[in-house]
Amino acid sequence: MNITRKNTDALNAVVTVAVSKADYEPQVEKVLKNYSKTATIPGFRKGAVPMSLIKKQYGKAVLLEEVNKVLQENLNKYLQQEKLDILGNPLPKISEDFNWDAEDYTFEFELGLTPTFEVSLDNVKNLTQYKVFADDKMLDDQVLRIRKQYGKMISKDAVEKGDDISGTFLNAEKGIDSPAQITLDIFKDKKAADQFIGKKVGDVVTLGTKGLFDDDHKLMDYLKLGHDDVHGLDISVDFKIEEITMSEPAELNQELFDKLFGPGNVSSVEDIKAKIKEDAEKQFASQADQKFLNDVTESLLTNTKFDLPSAFLKKWIQTVGETPLTTEQAEAEYARSENGLRYQLIEGKIMSQNNLQITFEDLKAYTAQMIRTQMAQFGQMNPTDADVDGIVARVLSNQEEIKRLSEQVMSEKMLNLFKDKVKAKTKEVSYEDFIAASYGH
Repeated sequence: MNITRKNTDALNAVVTVAVSKADYEPQVEKVLKNYSKTATIPGFRKGAVPMSLIKKQYGKAVLLEEVNKVLQENLNKYLQQEKLDILGNPLPKISEDFNWDAEDYTFEFELGLTPTFEVSLDNVKNLTQYKVFADDKMLDDQVLRIRKQYGKMISKDAVEKGDDISGTFLNAEKGIDSPAQITLDIFKDKKAADQFIGKKVGDVVTLGTKGLFDDDHKLMDYLKLGHDDVHGLDISVDFKIEEITMSEPAELNQELFDKLFGPGNVSSVEDIKAKIKEDAEKQFASQADQKFLNDVTESLLTNTKFDLPSAFLKKWIQTVGETPLTTEQAEAEYARSENGLRYQLIEGKIMSQNNLQITFEDLKAYTAQMIRTQMAQFGQMNPTDADVDGIVARVLSNQEEIKRLSEQVMSEKMLNLFKDKVKAKTKEVSYEDFIAASYGH
């Protein structure tokens, strides 16, 4: 067998595989000989079917299968020996006049080659690493929310700001008859909210749907309308008030403290705020880490320039799934996945440059910590090592779980590397300011 390669450019190559009769004939003969021992053909005893008949009936199918086997085996061996770094899989070039009746065959495969490029974390600049704190307003709001959650509901005669209002949205023409529980802060339109003040059970408030909420999609939830019906909807709906209630906040006393945090663990409002602050800032740290990881990723994608064998990849995308894609579908899929592929290559280069690897011990330790955290959320604060190890073993017996957890472990390793290597300014902000910096509102 003879295998040669011709690079058509820096990102594409064609591999030619010449298969001679000597490469496949011994295996074809062996398979056909086995067939002759087991084949059942009317008019012949089992094991006594003439080889000429076996070849006539099974010869072409066996030939195709064995040539394909020897072809794939040697092509894969060649790619490994040559240490070719390819994207996707080799794509066979289709020949309309291929002759299976010949004794020697020539096959061609297109390859998409991984681009050569450099990555430098020194090019990642002008980023901010946020340290997010829970400010006094957030802590006060959380304490009030807890008091309301554990308070008691009181019926009221007339609506005031902050009340819970139960009723039904109605519009006979559109077939709207949708029960809902609302508070006045759901409305974007302040005039709409003001109409409710002073209203009583049995009263009806008429509202215009245009601009009623900050997002028209909320009309789907409150009016039970379909997606296509709510965009730009401009009609009047009635809200019939059926019940008005307010939550009387629970008293901040030892009984409430014990109910929330267990007997004797908390004895003051300051203790509650300290616990809320600790828990909140753990979550904020995780969100800030994710934003930093996203920002570094975006910067690397912007600053690391290289070409991809896009024409090859689009052809490969057409063939890789269970159902072949059209050219247009492959173009759309490539557009969706291109940045993901680019970052995968960048990440691989960074891992290689910094010798980042995942060991099975890394996976076990990460999974054990994840399980302990989950068990703590359900009140199991001190599980035994044996219990945790048993769950870890079950989780890591699933290949899909191993893949998912490996991605998380590597993401953590990349984050730690970026924190160490990327020069970024540190900024302490409230959660409200962090959200504004992250999402622009």
